[in-house]
Amino acid sequence: MKRLAVFLVLLSSSLVVSRDRLFEILSPSPSCRLSSDLTSQTFFFPTLSNTAYIQLMPSLNEILFNLTVCLWFFSDESKQLNLFSWATPAEPNSLKLFLLTDRRCCLYVAGKPATFLALPYERNRWNSICISWESSVGLTQLWVNGVESPKKAVHAGGSTADTPIVVLGQDQDICGGKFNITDAFVLHVTDVHMWDYGLSPCELQNYTNNMAFTPGNCLNWKTLEHNKHNYMVVDRNRWGKEKGGGV
Repeated sequence: MKRLAVFLVLLSSSLVVSRDRLFEILSPSPSCRLSSDLTSQTFFFPTLSNTAYIQLMPSLNEILFNLTVCLWFFSDESKQLNLFSWATPAEPNSLKLFLLTDRRCCLYVAGKPATFLALPYERNRWNSICISWESSVGLTQLWVNGVESPKKAVHAGGSTADTPIVVLGQDQDICGGKFNITDAFVLHVTDVHMWDYGLSPCELQNYTNNMAFTPGNCLNWKTLEHNKHNYMVVDRNRWGKEKGGGV
């Protein structure tokens, strides 16, 4: 009986430790800074929240006068989707991309908007979107699922100056914060890349068609430095297998 009692005590202690360890593994930490190859993964924001987001750390050595940003997203939301938020202390909408409910896409550069109409993104499917902006003439353009928009004029002769905070999963009303739960959404995001120059039409098509392309030199999904805040999930990629992305 003594041996049985000792065994039950040890078993009980082991279960407590295992339970506590499991809770520690599954509980999301408030903030976790990582740098990793995310080729076969996505960021998933599974609940509406004003605390969960990913902060990206771009590799920037100079002021940007030209840029291209590409990403893939998946959602069934019918509300506004804030896909990319680049804020500086002087301007929270230094570079901001969001989709409206009537198939309009809106891009802010240095707080100045350009709106694009009738682009073919769909709910309940993966969509690719790329944005480009060229300072010298102030032209910006979008590509959604390989379909290019007309060019629009915004912030000619300007730049994206100052140190940015780049966020996925929330809309920055001030640099680094003031998130509003009414702006939150349930969304998958993957393959985020950013370049400090304009991509050629061939490179843009390669990105859309999951073919080999030159990875971003400012943000690169294969070597992405990022900071995870609160509850979000790193999930498998949309193909469920390795794809032929950047090289």
